[in-house]
Amino acid sequence: MTTVALADDHKLVRQALVDLVNSIDGFDVIFDVNNGQELLDQISKGQMPDVALIDINMPIMDGYRTMEQLALHYPQVKCLALSVEDGEEAIIRMLRLGAKGYLLKDTDIPQFKTALEEVIFRGFYHSELVSSTLLRSIKRPIKARTGPPIHFMSRELEFLELVCTELTYKEIAEHMNLSPRTVDGYRDNLFEKMGVKSRTGLVMYAIKNGLVKV
Repeated sequence: MTTVALADDHKLVRQALVDLVNSIDGFDVIFDVNNGQELLDQISKGQMPDVALIDINMPIMDGYRTMEQLALHYPQVKCLALSVEDGEEAIIRMLRLGAKGYLLKDTDIPQFKTALEEVIFRGFYHSELVSSTLLRSIKRPIKARTGPPIHFMSRELEFLELVCTELTYKEIAEHMNLSPRTVDGYRDNLFEKMGVKSRTGLVMYAIKNGLVKV
């Protein structure tokens, strides 16, 4: 059973989401809360969900700050942003902070179900909205970098090429004949080199800077 947590300050919306998630075979809501701080408090008490659905506009702790804290302290929780905001800035910001997908609250039920299933089995879910937003961002002119150029080892470049596919990190490790821990090391080193915080950030950086071809 895949466990789910919900953070949304609109009670009617939250209850509807609880009922919807619980109606999907294999998924169970273990708690729902009013804001990000309450979400973190529940997790700290041992209520660790597999997936967290997070609204952006919440009191006390909004979705951005919540996502930042989850990525830092509970990276094993797969997070999906769920919002009424369809602006590029909100989408890119949540993905860079570590969200595995971004859904609008008017998403239809089949797509919502698909998002939950894919974030578990593939590690992420990119809707048409997210894909088109990423493409627009990638196509913008690249600003000139300041500071010394970044140098990459051949194995890091190989890892980057695989990150830009649909392979999971475990599958990437098998493809490269490396242990998952070694692959995690490549990922974390590249996070630091590139100044990004998520797989989406790696992909965007690699494509924008011509490190991989799509």
